[in-house]
Amino acid sequence: MPTTTDALRRLPRSLLAILWLALACYAAPALARPWTALTPVQQEALAPLQQEWGKMTEKKQHYFLRLARRYPALSTVQKQRLQERLVYWSKLTPAQRARIRREYLAKKRAQRAKAMHGKPASPAASAPAAAQPGK
Repeated sequence: MPTTTDALRRLPRSLLAILWLALACYAAPALARPWTALTPVQQEALAPLQQEWGKMTEKKQHYFLRLARRYPALSTVQKQRLQERLVYWSKLTPAQRARIRREYLAKKRAQRAKAMHGKPASPAASAPAAAQPGK
């Protein structure tokens, strides 16, 4: 029975090079931007995340950079609130963040379901007539 090594030996070298490059690109993490590459406005908006910035994936950095893009248009109160939330978020453990994300998504799903199916009946409306006050 031919082994994987035997099969690889039969492949043309150019195909092997392409496969190797594809695997290297797949396995390599995306290149994240260093903190120093951010503009002063981006650094101001994302200051609470500075210590973690270099450890973030490119995808996470992109998310926060989109958030920072809106920062100049925020009011002073909104900027302060954003900063407070970023400080809070930066202090959470990965497990705590994952739990909060799950809870948020569950809440959003419940809101969508409620919007699709209308408001649930009030508890008084679903109670038997004898149990309703005044009847």
